[in-house]
Amino acid sequence: MDSHLAEGVSPDQVDRWVRSATILHSNGDALDIAVKDDRIVGVRGRAQDRVNHGRLGPKDLYGWQAGDSPDRLTRPLVRRDGALVETDWDTAMDLVVRRSKELLDERGPSALAFYTSGQLFLEEYYTLAAIGHGAIGTNHMDGNTRLCTATAAAALKESFGCDGQPGSYTDVDHADVIAFYGHNVAETQTVLWERVLDRLTGPNPPRLLCVDPRTTPVAREAEVHLAPRPGTNVALMNGLLHEVVRRGMVDRDYVDAHTVGYDDLVAGVVDYTPDHVARICDVPAERIRAAAELLGTAERLLSTVLQGFYQSHQATAAAVQVNNLHLVRGMLGRPGAGVLQMNGQPTAENTRECGADGDLTGFRNWNNDDHIADLAAVWNIDPMHIPHYAPPTHAMQIMRYAEKGSVRLLWVSATNPAVSLPELRRIRALLARQGLFLVVQDIFMTETAELADVVLPAATWGEKTGTFTNTDRTVHLSEKAVDPPGEARPDLDVFLDYARRMDFRDRDGAPFPQWHDPESAFEAWKRASAGRLCDYTGITYDKLRGGSGVQWPCNAENPDGTERLYANGRFWAAPEDCESYGRDLVTGAPMSPTEYGAMNPEGRAIIRAAEYIPAHEEPEGEHPFALITGRTVYHFHTRTKTGRAPQLREAAPDVWVEVSPSDAREIGVAEGDLVEVTSPRGRIRARARISDIRPGVLFVPFHYGYWDIPGDGARERAANETTVTDWDPVSKQPLFKTSAAGLRLVEKGGGVVAPAPTTAASRPVDPEVPATEGGPDTLAEELIDGGGA
Repeated sequence: MDSHLAEGVSPDQVDRWVRSATILHSNGDALDIAVKDDRIVGVRGRAQDRVNHGRLGPKDLYGWQAGDSPDRLTRPLVRRDGALVETDWDTAMDLVVRRSKELLDERGPSALAFYTSGQLFLEEYYTLAAIGHGAIGTNHMDGNTRLCTATAAAALKESFGCDGQPGSYTDVDHADVIAFYGHNVAETQTVLWERVLDRLTGPNPPRLLCVDPRTTPVAREAEVHLAPRPGTNVALMNGLLHEVVRRGMVDRDYVDAHTVGYDDLVAGVVDYTPDHVARICDVPAERIRAAAELLGTAERLLSTVLQGFYQSHQATAAAVQVNNLHLVRGMLGRPGAGVLQMNGQPTAENTRECGADGDLTGFRNWNNDDHIADLAAVWNIDPMHIPHYAPPTHAMQIMRYAEKGSVRLLWVSATNPAVSLPELRRIRALLARQGLFLVVQDIFMTETAELADVVLPAATWGEKTGTFTNTDRTVHLSEKAVDPPGEARPDLDVFLDYARRMDFRDRDGAPFPQWHDPESAFEAWKRASAGRLCDYTGITYDKLRGGSGVQWPCNAENPDGTERLYANGRFWAAPEDCESYGRDLVTGAPMSPTEYGAMNPEGRAIIRAAEYIPAHEEPEGEHPFALITGRTVYHFHTRTKTGRAPQLREAAPDVWVEVSPSDAREIGVAEGDLVEVTSPRGRIRARARISDIRPGVLFVPFHYGYWDIPGDGARERAANETTVTDWDPVSKQPLFKTSAAGLRLVEKGGGVVAPAPTTAASRPVDPEVPATEGGPDTLAEELIDGGGA
């Protein structure tokens, strides 16, 4: 079992171990929290869990220290005379409630909007969805999962009629080919990558395909690495499908029995020959043929997809083509044959299931009156109070409404849009608008909280109880280990307190929501999930206190959970059951219920073709580079937690920009030089890392904002100063990998090296660059010695 304890603490000195799972990525690694003297002092992996078998990644081992940071928010804050000042909970909540009631009376539910996270617990998302959609009746609710995995949900709906991962992590143990599409698993889910490495170093190793413009650790292990020009993923996928079809690698029995749309796909990919695709993607045609050979001859194919597809041009269309490969090859529902449209955050799956991100609770269909009535019956409210007059409002549209003044109250919980959204100058301006009442619920004074009218101090992981579900549908219980600092409260308590102060009622006049604590919220959620694909009715808190997490659906028919979906070739796609009727993959235009019913009356899987369309903004003139943003193994989101763990902070202390050797030579840039990256929207300055990225592409990690810069600091650090306000027409996911950019030398480094890890995709081409080192256990030592933390 991997473990890390604070300096000076041995396992026998731990007072108690409290069960939980990881909160800084989507893998869902089970762990136990070490508590000594009522303080968290470390973690250890849980060996018997199905997900990680005791292994933990670097963010798991060290990220827990953030909870004891001395700069935690411990009291509510309100804005008075332009400054945030401390106050009590009654004063802060009375302000929020008074403004909520004023707006409901004056303007109606659409004046209120909620923007949440991918890091809360299921019970909290379900409560938020019930309040927003059920009690208030606003359509304006989304999560920052819109930025990372909205396309995962959209692609699954388009192909299978419903969200929910078909595959399982155990497919890694059986696959003979594993394909990674825009998924640097070695940095985003390190323990899952270790599982792949186990296979590679054992008997009968799988062959790997990697699609990524950077030479990631995955690419270095791959038999075939495709590094397409950013924005051309659909063309590449169509080329691979062209070859699979042309060479007769299709399982026609499976296609004929279980799918619709195959003939349209054949017609749609006929012109995407390897030579034609090679010209679009700038990838050698023979390498495209080699990749198709790998995919077409696999006996057990596992595919995973993440941000390289989800945050790029034609995101949903590209992800759907991965699903299409599995459908035409019959690679679903058996060991080693599956798709994982991955998540980036620990509870992204719960956001979608519960309806806190623009989906309808329990994977119901916004456009199906029977589904609305069913949910209204579960909540015991009038069906007409649940908004279903238009598609749910996505995050970027919510921000647009706030900018224009129709959204007057925006409640942000556990996320930091002032750093994570595109085109930050615009985002800062709209969040600071005089007419917007901004409520921020968080554990630190983030860049977004600094702009708020009310700041509510929240409890975090280890300080509250709840459940969360990982990418492969495994549900874990996280139990409270210690009390939150000061007056900080669990998010569930805050939402329920708001509901009681607003005096929300159900049809019978009882307080709504009807639950009062985590376990009663979970039991209420089970009723909402009953009979849906994400059925939790067979799960209890006591069951989750067993040796391992449990995969949904878990019910009377599947009392031990379900490892893989669609094993019998039956999908959740019947017109009366499906979560979505689908959209045109190019325009985003929705299908009507009648159109869907005519296309797919039997509820089969849907093969959807898509043509390649060039991106809106392409490199040219003063901006000749394609700029892509992304993650590093040592940080999570905007570093509000990982930037406060010394080992992680020092392993990647500041922003950098990756440049190919040929581009660096042409511009006269060397390792460690200070350079400026510009776009039509803004600029940043960073040290150059000369890496094995494809020529013509720049990479900048998006984690770095301004909270840890002394003083005001120039606005030249956050990658999203430069990114474009554009989104996928289907998933509405912002596109962080399509900006055109320029690069210029500001000053020579004089022997300084970039603050980029040498252990990851940012590995330098120069072998003399010093290896990455993490920081010391200084914070941990302070905890044990009773220091200022």
